[in-house]
Amino acid sequence: MNKQLLVARQDIAPSRPDFRVLGIFNPGIVKLGEETIMLARVAETMRDTSRERVTIPVYRSHQYMFLDVPINDPNYDLSDARVIRNHDQNYLTSISHFRVGRSRDGIHFHFDEKPVLPDTIYEEYGIEDPRITEIDGRYYITYTAVSAFGINAALMVTDDFKTFTRLGNIFPFDNKDTVIFPKKIGGYYYAYHRPSTSDFGKLDIWVAKSTNLLHWGEHVALTSARVGYGSSTRVGASCVPFLTDQGWVVIYHSADKYHRYHLAALLVDKDDPSRVLKRSKEPLVQPSEPYEIDGFVRNVIFSCGLVAEKDGLDIYYGACDQQVAKCHLTYQELFDNLEEVA
Repeated sequence: MNKQLLVARQDIAPSRPDFRVLGIFNPGIVKLGEETIMLARVAETMRDTSRERVTIPVYRSHQYMFLDVPINDPNYDLSDARVIRNHDQNYLTSISHFRVGRSRDGIHFHFDEKPVLPDTIYEEYGIEDPRITEIDGRYYITYTAVSAFGINAALMVTDDFKTFTRLGNIFPFDNKDTVIFPKKIGGYYYAYHRPSTSDFGKLDIWVAKSTNLLHWGEHVALTSARVGYGSSTRVGASCVPFLTDQGWVVIYHSADKYHRYHLAALLVDKDDPSRVLKRSKEPLVQPSEPYEIDGFVRNVIFSCGLVAEKDGLDIYYGACDQQVAKCHLTYQELFDNLEEVA
């Protein structure tokens, strides 16, 4: 396995002069002609900080607004660097948008200056973690929309990665880690998603079907996706599945109670994505490099996209919620990691 750091936060200019970039990470990836397109999540916060308050950026009515939270206010919990919690409403300490990067070699990316900003009331706290599925020459992007209305799985579409059309929320709150299969199976589109709130159930991958990409139903849990080789508090689909002669390969993530993330793989039936045939017998990609171990959030590898090449997989991933890296896996390394599900 070869790993390579591609983009660091200092490589990206902030979208406003009063913002600073906290990280660029969790990119969706797709090939468009001779180009590799990266749609990366960029998290920003205020450049100037105060010892007396935290300023929270929120995007409302097509413009930024700013909320001030006194640091010593007992009504707010500021113990988490990512979230400010309050008995009435929680907020993110940063706000994310998307930035389009283009590359001829899949390594060196040039990023558009114009960002893809939050837009709707469901995106006031930001848009996150895009996955790109090509269907009939169009590029459908599932992403996480965050607001006071919860964490919703939303969909947009583009033909050129210059203009984007919102298609709305496709799974209600709280839900994330949504990926759409790249073609119909048995007359239906399939998607994996991850409901995130329950007093009883675990955070597992679910399967849904649709005839039009907008209305989804027949939800069933992908019960065999949870890793068997170690502890896992949650799993979620990472990359858009790709078809092989053995079935669909799904790269997904698993995290333990300490929020340490790694990647694993599934092999699912080519005619029934709810049927798991094989899964990883050990972690497929796990933190080992300094930029994967130490950062804004430690010990995190989180992928939203890959390119399946003739000689193997190029998996692009966010490292520590701060930078973008890539690893190359041969197909032998991938399939040697799989074992049949009992």
